[in-house]
Order: sequence, then structure tokens, then C-alpha cells
Amino acid sequence: MFDAIYRLGDSISDTGNFIHEDPASPFARLPYGKTFFNNATESGRCSNGLLMIDYFALAAGLPFLPPYLDQDVSVICNHGENFAVAGATALPPDVLAKRNISFSPTKYNLNVQLDWMSTYFNGICHNAEDRAKKLKTALFMVGEIGGNDYNFAFLQGKTIEEVRDMVPEVVQAIKDTVRRVIGYGANRVVIPGNLPIGCLPICLAIFQTNNSAAYDEFHCLKELNSFSMYHNDQLKQALEDLRKENPNVIVVYGDYYNAFQSVYHNALLLGFDVESMQKPCCGAGVDNDFSLTKACGDPDAPVCPNPDERISWDGLHLTQQAYQYMANWLIHDILPNLHCTF
Repeated sequence: MFDAIYRLGDSISDTGNFIHEDPASPFARLPYGKTFFNNATESGRCSNGLLMIDYFALAAGLPFLPPYLDQDVSVICNHGENFAVAGATALPPDVLAKRNISFSPTKYNLNVQLDWMSTYFNGICHNAEDRAKKLKTALFMVGEIGGNDYNFAFLQGKTIEEVRDMVPEVVQAIKDTVRRVIGYGANRVVIPGNLPIGCLPICLAIFQTNNSAAYDEFHCLKELNSFSMYHNDQLKQALEDLRKENPNVIVVYGDYYNAFQSVYHNALLLGFDVESMQKPCCGAGVDNDFSLTKACGDPDAPVCPNPDERISWDGLHLTQQAYQYMANWLIHDILPNLHCTF
């Protein structure tokens, strides 16, 4: 059993940090959050409602994780803290700049989030002994992170081969982060992998082709999904190294790839509209192929009437319903490896 969750990552797990950094963001206005929250600023999530981290907290009997930048909420939270920020990268800006990758909506990359975590623990713990005691029964989640490093590279015209060349550096950054987290006192760490990005509407739009051989039986782009698997394989190897270095720490891989595929491949049974599996619920493309012309949150951007029937919320992020099914799959997959029960 664990009684607190600490989270690093990006928009897949951000519960409000980004909208505190950028209150004018589309994520800070409806229809974001509309399914579960009273308003978008109360949500702060890049979805129509709850994220996987919310379902993890609910399953553990814990409150939703407060965003670190919301000082009204995050004075001292005994049940964890969320340091994830939408748009965050695993690599710092100067490293990305060397590869001519400059776009990032946030300055709060993974290193900054780690510094926040250190500051937070220094504030709630008297010394190293006290910190070790407080964190003994906590769960740490590092990621998903790294997806934006690749996304920004793709958006700036990099080829799959060029982006593939980034993977060792991104994985090393994640590995170094886990080492620091363990140094803070983490005993149980979950490190999620990447989603099958070849199934996401935004990637299908950017890399669309008339070559039918480029797609699998679910009309996902095979080369992009192979790229995700390559990242995940490299990450799993890094976790093996971390386990050998830290035999007393439980290091678990979070299989986002297969959790998503479980939802995708069983969409009909789960109540999703299979005719709209690659159409977002919000933004241009609700009723046809995804388009970058009108983003979710823009004035007059269309919204589908039944978000629970869609897997994709805005072309990049998923709906609450999809996240719930993924979270359930992951909870059953991860818990035995954590040697604890909810």
C-alpha cells in the first residue's frame, strides 16, 4: 500500500501546472475539463475530464494530486504532489537547440520539475532520515516523458531517422531522472513508456500518405508505431540497468503502449464509436479527418456530442473514457510488480 503519489511528466499527467504558467492557454478554457469539472481552470487537464493519474489516485483512495504551481492548494499535501507540465520535454532547451529543435510551450522541462521536487521535499522534511521515513510508503511516477521531444522534432520537419537518433539521449535523461528520484528516497518507481503515436489523429494527419502499405489493419502508421516501440525497448533496457544498480528499489515499467492498444483493439466492446476512432471529439476534424486549422479551445471549435464514445479528445490527448480504461489496464498490470495492493 502507498499513501502518497509524486508525479513528473507532461500533458498526459499535468493536473494544472501549465495553465498556471500560461493562463491564456486553450487548456484553461472550455471545453477542456467539461465532462468532470465545473470549469477548465478548475481542471487544468488536457482532456475533457480526468486523466490516468486521477484514476490511479482514486484507486489508492487518495485525493487528486494538486499541481505544484497552485500555491493555494499545494502548501503542504500529505498525499503527494504533481510536478508534471504540459509540453515538458525530457531534454533541456540547450540540448534540443543543438539539434535545431526550438519549439516548446513551457520552460518547465524535466530538470526543472526535479528541482521543484527537491525544493518540495526540503520544505516538508526535517532531514534525510525524516525524508526517507515519509517517502517509504510513496509511489513515484516518472513520466510519461520524452514524447514531446519527439513531437516537437516531427513538427519542425525532422525525419523519423533523425528523431530516432534522439532516443538514446532522451532515454538517458529519463534514466538519470530516476537515479535522482531514488536519491531523494523513492522506494517504488513507475516509469511509463510511449503511446503508439501512429494511431493518434495529429500524427496521422502530419504523416498521411497514399501508400496503403504504410498502415496496419487499424489504419495506424506502422513506422511511427515502430518508432514508439523502439523508444520503449530502449527504456526497458535502461530500467534493467537501474534495477541492477538499486536492488532494494522496485522499478516498474508502465506499459502505456499496450494499455492503449487494449482500448483501441477492443473499442467496439468498450462502447466507442469505431467509425470515429481516428477523429477527435474537439477541434477541426470532429466529423472528418483531423485538421490543424482549428484547435480545441479555439472560438467556435466544434465539439462532438458524446465524448465517451471517442478515444481521442483533441487529436493528441485522449478522452476521460479512454484514460479510464487505460488506467484500469495499467493498475492490474503494474500492481503485482509493485508488491502492494490498493
